[in-house]
Amino acid sequence: MAAAKEKAKKTTKKSENYNIVGNKLIRTTKFCTRCGEGVFMAKHKDRYSCGKCGYTEFIGKK
Repeated sequence: MAAAKEKAKKTTKKSENYNIVGNKLIRTTKFCTRCGEGVFMAKHKDRYSCGKCGYTEFIGKK
């Protein structure tokens, strides 16, 4: 039997959720309203979604 291929581990890019301006740390993405602070919501083309609880906020057209 052939050896199974190892999957590459998915790396997280948590540093993309923050910007440093002067001495202040600014969060660039939203927190989940259900899970609270510390759980970021993923930004899609038409919505924000939480990967932990599944909460979704749709972005309205301007």
